[in-house]
Amino acid sequence: MHADDLLADPALAQAISDEASRLPSPPEGTREALRQQLENSTRPPSDAAWPAVLQAPREKKDTRYAEPATSHRAGVGPLVVFAKRSFRRLFQPFINEVMRRQVEFNEAILDSLALIYEQQQERARAEARWRAAMEERLAKLEGKPPRDQ
Repeated sequence: MHADDLLADPALAQAISDEASRLPSPPEGTREALRQQLENSTRPPSDAAWPAVLQAPREKKDTRYAEPATSHRAGVGPLVVFAKRSFRRLFQPFINEVMRRQVEFNEAILDSLALIYEQQQERARAEARWRAAMEERLAKLEGKPPRDQ
């Protein structure tokens, strides 16, 4: 069943609501424990900033544009710089078209890496919460007071 089914068929939504109202109420302690678990599992607001580990690759993702032309050659250096700049101005549209797919690929890879990084961080937070809950349950079973965190 999908949410669209509930929106499209009000009779189905009413039937589900009627069935849910017949369910017995859970004990207050269980309800409070579930509420606490849900509060602990809510996702914190995501940072708009990219992770530091992806910041440098993000700045280099667009391969169509090179650094300003320079030359280390004495004497003919200005001539070499002029030739490099002239070449770039003349062929920049062709360079852009050739590198367009590479830039799109780079952006897609960086987006994927950012998503993987975010999911890894979420998984680490969830594991830490789970570990704390397990330690608390173990302490209760052993009759020890729970550790302060």
